[in-house]
Amino acid sequence: MFKEVKKSIQWGEETLTLETGKVARQADGSVIATYGETSVMANVTFARAQKPGQDFFPLTVHYNEKYYAAGKVPGGFFKREARPTEKETLTSRLIDRPIRPLFAPGFKNEVLVMCTVLRHDLVNAPDYVAMIAASAALPLSGAPFMGPIAGCRVGFEDGEYILNPEVDDMQDLKNNPDQRLDLVVAGTKGAVMMVESEAYELTEAEMLGAVNFAHEQIQPVIDLIIDLAEDAANEPFDFTPPDYSDLYEAVKAAGEDQMRAAYAIRDKQERVAAVGAAKEAILGALSEEQLEDANLGSAMKKLESGILRGDVVKNGTRIDGRKTDEVRDIVAETKLLNRTHGSALFTRGETQALVVTTLGTGDDEQIIDALHGNFRSNFLLHYNFPPYSVGEVGRVGPPGRREVGHGKLAWRALQAVLPSATDFPYTVRVVSEITESNGSSSMASVCGGSLSMMDAGVPLKAPVAGVAMGLVLEDDGEYAVLTDILGDEDHLGDMDFKVAGTEAGITSLQMDIKVQGITSDIMEKALDQAKAGRLHIL
Repeated sequence: MFKEVKKSIQWGEETLTLETGKVARQADGSVIATYGETSVMANVTFARAQKPGQDFFPLTVHYNEKYYAAGKVPGGFFKREARPTEKETLTSRLIDRPIRPLFAPGFKNEVLVMCTVLRHDLVNAPDYVAMIAASAALPLSGAPFMGPIAGCRVGFEDGEYILNPEVDDMQDLKNNPDQRLDLVVAGTKGAVMMVESEAYELTEAEMLGAVNFAHEQIQPVIDLIIDLAEDAANEPFDFTPPDYSDLYEAVKAAGEDQMRAAYAIRDKQERVAAVGAAKEAILGALSEEQLEDANLGSAMKKLESGILRGDVVKNGTRIDGRKTDEVRDIVAETKLLNRTHGSALFTRGETQALVVTTLGTGDDEQIIDALHGNFRSNFLLHYNFPPYSVGEVGRVGPPGRREVGHGKLAWRALQAVLPSATDFPYTVRVVSEITESNGSSSMASVCGGSLSMMDAGVPLKAPVAGVAMGLVLEDDGEYAVLTDILGDEDHLGDMDFKVAGTEAGITSLQMDIKVQGITSDIMEKALDQAKAGRLHIL
């Protein structure tokens, strides 16, 4: 009845097992990954046709923690898992970010990845196990996925890197001076694709060493996934990337000069208007058949990308005229709101954060109901990104995945310098209201948060600043690392690399890669350039 396939290896201190063929057989790909006694089931389904007019890749990743996995009943009035917790939202993003760039270019069929925690041994964290399970299920599904990837967690204690440290070792790091790092890395056989970390003033060399250590340690897992796929994968889905070269040439001929002139405008609002006018001119020059082509959006983006990227790599010229290692003008102010405990307005170019700090008592601590037990947090950071910050209209609702992720990144950057609860027995809540945005509002939240807490009298161990780095990597290997990237440089570039820290070292690092081929040398250059930018802001 069942066609079970099971593969296992010894990985670090535990056995990692991947199994398929028994559960969820109607999914396109289904894998249960078990590490120690933590098990996560990943199920993948994908549509066999693209929706008409679809101009983006509709990938959805859901990570769900079931309380039965740890023998618990959910807390609260409703004894059922409901809206995603912050941890579930962050882990969904953690899985989405490294797999999204690895689908075949031009593939825009709907894809759903669902990861469910079935068992939790309270020793091995389920997040990177879910990432491995998802990566193993994708090749089995037959979807045009150019993976696999694998992921792991890295700790750093007494100068030694630790593979997949226990859950308790990663809990409440700021009160554990021996453990200085909580790092999650995902990568393919040849490249690192994603980094997420909480750190305690690590040097650039220590952080780069941790990333390289992780990439080395995930290689046996990638081999295991390939071994499983060779025995259990479905037939590959018949997908041929669309050829829109003729359409691209028509778009280029109709508007390259006007688009190039638009991207030479340094003011964001004027540039957006000029780019919009250039697009309208292109549309006006195309035939009805070309206008109805589903690849028109891709051709437009390719034209914009070629203009921006070519100028940066060949001439070192950025949209706003800055050098590749130059930070935009900064204005930092405090005491804007005299009825609050602390406030700051941090403006960097066309990105601005109004950040407010409120101090509370122990009664204001947040109680978090987690699989591995309940715990309390006396530092909260909430990030809000309203549509007006980018001059747009839009629906306003509860925080989305992006807001939760950006807020957590800023939280990680700042909590490393907070005083201990015995020295400063207050609950600290920081709220970042993004009032303008054109590039890395999360790092503006870090800078504004540091100022705001100091304005409230919080005795930080050191001020923290953050900067976002970008990358343009051409096919011939030529590249440019960009300091303090704009929104367009993020959208059309190959890397989003956010580094925050003090003068002494890094407190948070987040990296997303859109292409394979990021070498250790490029990462080292990005870290060194980010350090110079961070020190300038500090």
